Order: sequence, then structure tokens, then C-alpha cells
Amino acid sequence: MRSWIPNIIRKRVCTTFVEDSLSNGALCQCGGMRETHGSNATGDYFGAAIVSQWDSSQHSSEYPTDAFGELEFAGAGRRHSHFLRLSCDTPPQIVYSLMTAHWGVPSPNLVVSVVGGGGCEKVKTWVREVLRQGLVKAAQRTGAWIVTGGLREGVGRCVGEAVRDHAAAASSLSQKKVIAVGVAPWGLVHNREQLVNTQGSFPARYYVQNASRDSCCLDNNYQAFLLVDDGSVGRRGGDTAFRSKMEDYISHQCTGIWGSGSIEIPVLCMLISGEAAMLKRVDLSLRKATPWLVLNGSGPAADLICELLDALSAVPMSRTSPPPEVEGSESPSAELREWTRERVKRHFPAEADREKLVDRALSIYQNRDLITVFHGEQDSPDDFDTVLLKALVRASKRVSSAASEYTEELKLAVAWNRVDIANSELFNGDIQWRYEDLEDSMTDALINNKPQFVRLFTENGLNILDYLTYQRLEGLYRSLSNSSLAYTLLQRHLTERQSLARSLPTVPCSLDEPIPLKRPQSHMSPISGPSSAKELSLYEVSRLLWDILGDVCQPFYYSPLGLDQSTSTWRTLKQVNKLLLGDCPYREQHCVYPWASLFIWAVLQNRSEMAVYFWEMAGESVLSALAGCKILRELSKLESETAAKLSMKELAQKFENLANDMFSECYQSSESRSFNLLIRQSLVWGEATCLEMATAADARLFFSHDGLQSLLSQIWWGDMERSTEVWKLILTFFLPPLIYTNLISFRVNLKGAPSNPKRSFILLRWREFWFAPVTAFLGNVLMYFLFLSLFAYVLLLDFKPPPPHGPSTLEFVLYFWVFTLVCEEFRQTFFRGSTTLYQRMKLYIQDMWNKCDITAISLFALGMCCRMFQWSYEFGRAVMAVDYMVFTLRLIHIFAIHKQLGPKIIIVEKMMKDVFFFLFFLAVWLMAYGVANQALLYSYDPRPGWIFRRVFYRPYLQIFGHIPIHEMDADKLEEGIECTNNVTLIEAGAEPCTSTYANWLVVILLVIFLLVTNILLVNLLIAMFSYTFSKVQEHSDTHWKFQRYNLIAEYHSRPCLAPPFIILSHLHLFIKRHIRRIPSVKIKHFVLDIRGRQASRLNTWEAIQKENILSAQNKREREKDSERLKRTSVKVDSVLKQMAEIRDHGRRLRMLETELEYCSSSLSWMVQAFSQSNLLKPTRPPPALRDLTLQLADPSLMENNEI
Repeated sequence: MRSWIPNIIRKRVCTTFVEDSLSNGALCQCGGMRETHGSNATGDYFGAAIVSQWDSSQHSSEYPTDAFGELEFAGAGRRHSHFLRLSCDTPPQIVYSLMTAHWGVPSPNLVVSVVGGGGCEKVKTWVREVLRQGLVKAAQRTGAWIVTGGLREGVGRCVGEAVRDHAAAASSLSQKKVIAVGVAPWGLVHNREQLVNTQGSFPARYYVQNASRDSCCLDNNYQAFLLVDDGSVGRRGGDTAFRSKMEDYISHQCTGIWGSGSIEIPVLCMLISGEAAMLKRVDLSLRKATPWLVLNGSGPAADLICELLDALSAVPMSRTSPPPEVEGSESPSAELREWTRERVKRHFPAEADREKLVDRALSIYQNRDLITVFHGEQDSPDDFDTVLLKALVRASKRVSSAASEYTEELKLAVAWNRVDIANSELFNGDIQWRYEDLEDSMTDALINNKPQFVRLFTENGLNILDYLTYQRLEGLYRSLSNSSLAYTLLQRHLTERQSLARSLPTVPCSLDEPIPLKRPQSHMSPISGPSSAKELSLYEVSRLLWDILGDVCQPFYYSPLGLDQSTSTWRTLKQVNKLLLGDCPYREQHCVYPWASLFIWAVLQNRSEMAVYFWEMAGESVLSALAGCKILRELSKLESETAAKLSMKELAQKFENLANDMFSECYQSSESRSFNLLIRQSLVWGEATCLEMATAADARLFFSHDGLQSLLSQIWWGDMERSTEVWKLILTFFLPPLIYTNLISFRVNLKGAPSNPKRSFILLRWREFWFAPVTAFLGNVLMYFLFLSLFAYVLLLDFKPPPPHGPSTLEFVLYFWVFTLVCEEFRQTFFRGSTTLYQRMKLYIQDMWNKCDITAISLFALGMCCRMFQWSYEFGRAVMAVDYMVFTLRLIHIFAIHKQLGPKIIIVEKMMKDVFFFLFFLAVWLMAYGVANQALLYSYDPRPGWIFRRVFYRPYLQIFGHIPIHEMDADKLEEGIECTNNVTLIEAGAEPCTSTYANWLVVILLVIFLLVTNILLVNLLIAMFSYTFSKVQEHSDTHWKFQRYNLIAEYHSRPCLAPPFIILSHLHLFIKRHIRRIPSVKIKHFVLDIRGRQASRLNTWEAIQKENILSAQNKREREKDSERLKRTSVKVDSVLKQMAEIRDHGRRLRMLETELEYCSSSLSWMVQAFSQSNLLKPTRPPPALRDLTLQLADPSLMENNEI
């Protein structure tokens, strides 16, 4: 940089000394001293004599710049600013490229050029607030450049202070940095000699001091300084031409922001105060179609323009000669010009050439549609970004009404999240938006989490079916935040696929590069950029969903990828790598279920409002809500941050509530259709059903719904009537011929439906009874009681010695019975679903009662093996005794179906957790007291068994009142007890004597121990039980209904025969499923395959119910006090706006009346003149005003005149 900058960038030096007549020859008109000019400049007397006015272009020359580099402000921290001295004729493209490419200044998304308010002019307080709270915050939101003079005076100093305050208040480095650029005249910079260095300054140390009248110091809060040199010294305005060219050049540049599209950088000039010369600056910029924002009340030039726009908005322009330098424009009338002249005189009383200012003012008025007035003393600075956007939109409307002209402004609205402006200015019906115009903005809204804009776009012509391709969907997943949990999980699967790709010989060597754990920082869009095997694909998304949803759904996106779910993981990865290294034709395909795909994408990022909107748009609402609940609850288990975890749980509960409300509406509409809704296989969600998804999501509130419980009761009773008494079932169970009587009512009979002609009545009725889950449950309960009776009989009366004397025949029957139980547990573990072995075992072990079964069977196997040998016979018997307790406790699960006992079992289960916490506190206190008590009573006792008994067991008995006084109280020690204090005898087995030295301390510790345990800890346990009971009692019914479903589903899938006869059912199932390949009939109770027209009708009916739900919710929202207050506020604002318009119309009407009076008087004068003239021969006298009045009052006179 040090070598090439002077070759490209130039400075200007005065080469002709034009004497300033007021300085007695000491100063040149450029402002420099005679001594600072070279000999060539001061020696040309003839040239200087014939020149009366110094001009920069004629009297200065360009030389290589000698001031550039980095600027360090003394005492202002270590942050450096870039600076450059350049000629006023430097091409702006060179400067812009230097700033963005070499200085590292980010390309702007918007340029706000603040002009005016320079010099020693005092800036008003409200202007400071607008700059601090409005302009700087808007620049931070939009990534804008703020361009000012960059000097420590006037508005430039206020902007610098606002940037400094924003940087100090920034909460994180992730927030956008406000870029402030100073464009100042080189000759106006104080201590500019400190910046001069022909080799460049890196850095140049700059001292901020009190400036003189003709100079000012640079402000230390700017990131870059462009010091424009026109050869003058101490003169203002030398930077105006270059700054205008720079703004115009930037306005034609494109920046690749907000997704994939590139837009032209909008430039907005902001006028604060300003002197008379500022009117020329405004006029020239308006001719280049640069929009302006004028702060009304800030100073002379701004106030003049605002008054001109406000007062002349209704005045018609007459066609006369155009003003100077405004060719082809409308020229005002004499009175209008006089009115403007008075306003110019009032604001600029010291200006001599007022006619030129009048022409400038009227020329500015011709481009009034590019000017937006901001009433700073009335409007809030918080809405300043709205003002900026409206100003840009107004400027765009001046060019064309085609939608393509507004895409930049639409992207600005998306970036600033101002859907209200987009609604009022861009989607008000005046612009015909096409699908192509909304694509990029839709992508921006999705990535930046703008659900209101997504809703707006879909309501105004964007077809989501055409928009969402698999390539865009992959791009959306690539745009996930690096800190999100979903991104981390996807990267794990991507790393797994890439590690396999490295080991494949067909993979190019480019895959051997290190795997980027973060997305590459590229200017290329994540949506339309090139993709390869190194980037995230749909396969990683499918694997993530498979990990979260498990075997509930079939793998997502396998169909477009051309994968088979039955293949192994290694083979699938190999196919995916081969596909991604090719052309990837699937990426051009449109997503089959776009709303569901976007819903999953939003849920994985925990975007609440976006996910809810996609749920509203997607079909199969109940299942979609349950799926969202499942995904969020699984993610919350993996999330480490507490706030994100709570947010996920709240959103999961919200989706569960939505599913419950939806099903309530459906159940009220049609009971039969709602049942079909629960068991219908969904093509969108991988052939999952609502019941399967609700079970996986642990949606207990959903299961507590009466409609779902009604379906479960229908499945529970099978083809039998639900009102059948239990005693009839028991009687029929022991007397099967009663099935063919009218003792039990069947629903087929009640409906009067004909019997299946393919089956005889006997087989049909037999199947209807024995295949019902309630029959299987009843059979298992009765047989389980018989099993426990047999177990108890063998354990108490028939437990014979080891072989060859035992076991007995009944004990062998017991062994066979347990073997059939083991077979059933194997069936439940390994013959369920199509998941992997690991997932099946994981699902099986998660159930608490399955853990109980494993414990019981393991203890039984251990006891059975040990009792077969003489040396372990007693141990085996003890294990079998304990095992009987475990088998007996298994009865609790059986009674979970009972309506009264079921909720109490839930409460007992929760209280067991409280007991464990209580035992922890009790164990700590027992150990503390027991060890101290043992040490005080016995000085030495080497027997570990006795020590353990006295440390733990004896204090535990003392809690219940068993206190050995004769061992603890010295006054009541029993005499005649043989004991010794001899260590040798004690080690030989003698009883040690009780120590009486600190017996008083033993008694005190006993009192404290009993006080803490019996009062404090026991009451703590009671309080814990009370809290648990009150907490669980509210939701015990919900928990019980969920357990009831699990029990019904378990016995529905179980064979109809109970152990030990269940072995016959196992053989029958093995032959039927694996040899004869006959599908199960029972699955139809929980799974319904609907296709074609019937499925379409069901989806339509569900969508109608969802519309009813959403309408009711919207109505409740509108009836809230906050919403009513908001609507009232909007109405008041509308009334105030209309009143302002009425006042404006009244003002315009008065001006029209004035014009009409003038026209009327002119016409009267013309009539009078013609009547007195002899040029025309009078035909009849002219009508008088009173005649017209009479004609208007009497319509008959009008008719007579017409006749």
C-alpha cells in the first residue's frame, strides 16, 4: 500500500499566487500564506495580474499524495482510523475500492449523507436526539454508512458522539458496527502537518487541540477520513463536488446482501440546518434523482425548503420563462416568486444575490417528490428507520410503477423488519408483484426469522410449491446459526459422512481437506451457491430427524435421494456420497410437502412464531403439532443452555395444546372421523399415526382427551359392548360356551350388521371374545394370581433340597412358567417395529415395568442356579424369596387400568422419589450420629459386623423408640455383664466394656439426634409428600390416562393366551408371520391406511376444523383489552391524520379562493375595459353578479335562459 497509493492518488497544490486584496499581499485567494507557495507560484506576476478570481482547476496542480495510512488519536484508545489525502478530481471508484478492498470497511447496505450544520453553529437538542436515537440505531440495523464532514464541530461532532455512545452500549460483538465516514476539506483540518508522510503513516499520531477560526480538528469516532484537497486552505466547500460524485457512484454499485440477490446501494441525503450555499448542493443532488430527508426546524436552509413544500403544495404553476439553469421546468408566477423572495429574505437576510437563491428554491420545489420532511420536534426518533425507508420508497415511485423497481426497497423493509411500511407502501395494490420479484425477499425473511413478511409474501402472489426446491431447502439448513443445537447435530452427521467419503477410493482428493466446522465466510449466498459433497445435504437432515423421531416415522427425504430405507447405514452413506459427487438432479425438484418441510426447519431452530405460522399453513394439523412437540422435547434433552431448554419446552407444550384443541374441535364435529384421524397413516410424516407420535412425544395432555379415551375404550373392549359387566367376563372366561349365548352383548349385534359369510358364527364369536384386549388382560391377571400362588406354594411348602432330591414337579412347572414369561419379554423386545436392534432395546429398557420384569427374571435365574447346588442352596432360596417380592410388586402395573387406583399409583410413584431424597439426608445424619456415638461408648472394638450394627442399625431403631438405656446411660448399666478393656482379649473375641467417661455427651447427642430425626426430618418428609400429592393430584388423571393407553396398547399387541399357554400363541405367531407371511389383523385397530379421495376428504375436513380454531383464537385476541387499546390508538391516529388532511385541504381551499378572487377581479376589469372600449360593438350588457346569484337561487330562471 505504501508504494502504490502515491502513484494512484493525487493531491492538489496551489501553483498561482492570486493576491487577496484584503491581506495586503500576505495571503493568496486560496487561503495560503505567500511563504507556503513555491517560487513558480509567486514569480508569475503577469499571470497573477490578469487573474481576478482564484479557481482550483486552473490555479492548482496535482502531485502524488503525501498523507495516507492509519490515524491514532492521542488519548483516545488504541483504535485506529484510516485516512487519505486526495485530490477533488480523484475518480470515486478508486476511493471506494480502496475503502472496501484494502481498508476492510464493509460494503454499505445504505448510505446516509448528513449535510449542513457545520461551523460554529449550535446544534439543537432534539437534533442531537434524532442523530443518537434515530440515525445511529437505524444505521446499526441496516449496515449503513453515515457520511459527514468528520470534524469536531456541529453535526459532525454530534454524529461522532452518537457513534461512540452506541459502541459503548453494544451488548455483544455480534451486533453490527456503525460505520462513520468523514469527508472533509484538507485545508480545513487542524494540525494537518502531523499527517504528512510521503511513505505513509502506520499510524500517524494525531493530537486533538483547540482549533483556530479557519480550521477544525478531526473527530476520533470515525472509522475512515477522506481529506479532499482542492488546493485551498481554510476554505469550506472544497469537498462538496467530490462528495456528490462519491455518493452518485455508490448509488450505482451493487452489494450482495440479504440472501442471494444483489441490489443497488440506496443513498439518502439528510439536510440539517444549512446556509444559503446549501441550496445549490440540494438542487444538484435532486437533479441526479438522489432522495433527501429534511429536518424541519433545524435551521435556515432546511426551514426554507420545508416552508416552500408546505405552502406551495397546492399552488398551480404557470408556464413562463424557466429560471436559470432549470431548463424545461415549470416557472412560477410573479406572486409566487415574490412570496418565495420574502421567505428567502427572512431566512437569509445577509445574502445579496437573492434572486439566485429564489431560483434555487423554486427548482428544488420542482423535485418535491424526492424530498421527505421529518418534523423532529413532533415525531419520535425511535421510528427514524421508518422515515428513511419511506423516503427511499417515495424516490423509487418517482421512477416507475413496475414491481422490479421496488425490490431494493422491499429488501430494505425486510432487513429492517418493517412489515407495516411494506403493507402501506409496497403492497397497497398499486404495484403488481410477480413471483420472481418475491423469491429473494422470501429467502431473506426465512433466514432472518421474519414470519410476518413470510405471511405477507404468501398472501401476495408467492407460490410456496414453486418456491421451495430441495436446493433451497438445503440452503436454508446451511444458513443455520453456528451456535444453534441443530447446526451442531447436523455437523456431526456431515463429519460422519465425510469421514467415510475419505476412505472411499472413488472420492476425489478434495475431500481430504480439513472439514470446516463452521460455514465458510463467503459472499456467495447459501441458497444459490454451488454445492458439493463437502456441504450439508438432505441426507444429514434425514439422519437428524431419524435420530429424533426414531421408529415413529420412516426416514425423511429418502425418496428424492433415491435411497432405500432397508439398506445398511454404510451402504446408504456410500450411495449418498456417489450422488452428491454427481450432478445432484434432485436439487432442481420441487419439495413435495413444502409447508411441512419448512415447519420442521423452523422447529429445529426453536423459532416459535415462524413454526406456528407454518403449522397453520401445513396440512394434517394434529399430527404436525404432535411432531413438533416430539422434536422440541427431544432437542430440549440435548440442549445445554438453560434459557434455550426452557424455550423449547414451552414451545413443545404450546404445540401439544394446539394438538389437543384441534382434536377437541374435530371430535365435536364428527366422532367417527376424529377416530380415523388418530389412526390414519400420514404420507407427510413417514406413515406415522397421531397415536404413535403422541406416545413418542409423551403428550399426556393429548391422551387425557375424552375423545381419545373413548377410542381407547372401544379398542379395549374389541367387538364387545363397553357396558359389559366384569363378572360376565370372568364367568365366560371359565365357561367358554357362554360366548354363544346372550350373556355378553357384541357391537355387531347392536348395529344389526350381517356376519362375515366367510366365517362360521362359532369361529367369529370365539374370535370376537378371545381377541379383545380386555379378555387378554383378564386372562393375564387371573393367571398371574395363579402364578404367584404357585410360586408361594413352592417357596413355602415344596422347596426341596438340591438334586437328586429336588426340585419337585410343581417347581419344574414354575420354571416352565417363568420360561414362557421370558419368551414374551423377548417378543416385546425384538419383534416390534422396523427399527434397529439398539433402538428396540432402548425403547424396551425405558419402560419402568420392563426394568422390573428384567430384575425379577434375573433374580429368578440366579436363585434357580444357586439352589441346584448344596453349597449355595440357602443363598438360592433367599434370592427366590426376594424375587417373589419383585414379582408381587408387578401387580401394581396390572391395577393401573383401574380408574380409582390408577391415579394413586402415579402419586405413589412420585413419592418414591421423595423417599430417596429423604433417605439421603437420613443416611448422612445417621452416619454422623452413629460414628460419634460408637466412638464415645466403646474405646476399642475391632469387630466390623458389630461396628456396622451399632453405627447404622442401632440409630435407625432409635428413631422408632427402641433405645438401649442399659448401654447408653451410665447410671443404668447392667451389672454382671462380662466385659473387658484388655485389647488382647477384645481382639480374641471378648466383649468390650462401655466407656463412662463422656456419658453425659452421649445422652445429649441422643436427644439432639431424636429431635432432628423425629421432628425435623420426618416432618420434612411429610411436607415433601404433601407437596408431591398436591402437585400430582391436579394432573394425576392426565398421567393415569396416558398409562392406560400404554397398558391398552400392550395388551392389544399381546397374544390372546396368558402364560404359560402363551407359548402356543408364540408358536402360532411364528408360523403365521414368518413362515406363511400373513399380516396381523390387530394392527388395523391402531393403523388405518387411507388413500385417494377418502384421504383428501379427511384432510379437507381437518383443515376446516383448523380454520374454526384459528378464527376463534383471532376473535379472542381481538377481544383482549390490549388489542382493543391498540385498535383505538390506530383509530385515533387515523382521525388525527384525517384532521391534518382537512386542515391542509382548508388551507388549499383558501388559497384557491384567493386565486378565484384574483381571477374574478381580473375578469371584472376586463369586462369593464371592453365595455368602455370602442373596439367591440356591444350586443347586450354584461351579466351582473346579482343576476348570477338569482339564477343559482332560482332554477326556473336557468331553464328559461336555456330555452
